[in-house]
Amino acid sequence: MPPPPLLPMLPLLLVLCPRLPRADRLSYPAVISPQDPTLLIGSSLVATCTVSPDFPLKAEDLYWTLNGRRLPAASYAALGPSTLSVALARLNGSRQQSGDNLVCHSRDGGILAGSCLYVGLPPEKPVNITCWSKNMKDLTCKWAPGTEGETFLHTNYTLKYKRRWYGQDNTCQEYHTAGTYSCHIPKDLALFTPYEIWVEASNRLGVAVSDVVMLDILDVVTTDPPSDVHVSRVGDLEDQLSVRWSSPPALKDFLFQAKYQIQYRVEDSSEWKVVDDVGNQTSCRLAGLRPGTVYFVQVRCNPFSIYGSKKAGIWSDWSNPTAASTPRSERVAGGCDPKGGEQNTTLRRELKQFFGWVKKHAYGCSNLGIKLYDQWRVWLQKSHKTRNQVLPGDKL
Repeated sequence: MPPPPLLPMLPLLLVLCPRLPRADRLSYPAVISPQDPTLLIGSSLVATCTVSPDFPLKAEDLYWTLNGRRLPAASYAALGPSTLSVALARLNGSRQQSGDNLVCHSRDGGILAGSCLYVGLPPEKPVNITCWSKNMKDLTCKWAPGTEGETFLHTNYTLKYKRRWYGQDNTCQEYHTAGTYSCHIPKDLALFTPYEIWVEASNRLGVAVSDVVMLDILDVVTTDPPSDVHVSRVGDLEDQLSVRWSSPPALKDFLFQAKYQIQYRVEDSSEWKVVDDVGNQTSCRLAGLRPGTVYFVQVRCNPFSIYGSKKAGIWSDWSNPTAASTPRSERVAGGCDPKGGEQNTTLRRELKQFFGWVKKHAYGCSNLGIKLYDQWRVWLQKSHKTRNQVLPGDKL
């Protein structure tokens, strides 16, 4: 009876380095030992390939590859008529988390058997756990995997939580909702109760547990960004823009108070300037801007004083950018700036003009507000235009 043909081992399965059932491996032409070992970086390994007696192959008919690269014959040793070993020293971390492919071949290149090498490090403890709640009923948490990342081996992460003084450990179920290292707890959370939250990392070489984070749901509330952001000019004032927006609906639904921030930048710049002193109002005026310039503006919200909580919440995302432009300056370009002493003279003259104008247009101190100042600024700009115009009959 002729010897059985070599089985065409599926190369794709070996490339992906699966863990095949033992029954399937018994039908291979050869067996590798140890099978699918897990090793620390820097370890050494001696693996053997033993051909089944049903196949007419000898040790000298075999060779080894690791991740498709043929290993040098100097690392081989014949341990019997049909057994060939290979010695691997100072192993590096696995090139892929599914394991490195150690394969035993026949002389003609046929695949006789394969083994997965898992080489790496134990997991590091997860760090930088941050959590937030959008509606005081749910909680989303994110974390970082540690300075060495996944440490060459696939790592499983489990977020756990419990009430601080009582209750059993709970395990989060909805992973990857806000990125690779995140989990969402949709319901069954209590208010006015501190929670302990931690993350466990596990791989083939061990388990690592993060530091415990303690928080109250009311202290990590956030909202959607402010909506209906509108940016518009302030009359003819060439250095100002008015910004208005609507509060997020959650502020009304849950009786939050809020404070806001604005950031803005010119069209041809990536540098944002932040306005911190907006308070809880839903409008603001940006001043000191460049005439004739397009600006992009964003607003965000931070809830606070939530049911008496003394801590501020978490800033929302920024609203989508809204664009508007300041009016162009009508002043004649190319003139010389006044020198030091002339600046003071100009300031005194403009102040004198302002107070003179106020006497004609203001009636009582109650009218001396920002609107009155704006009207004077418009009048002043028009007066500058008049002085800088050159009439047809004038000589330069």
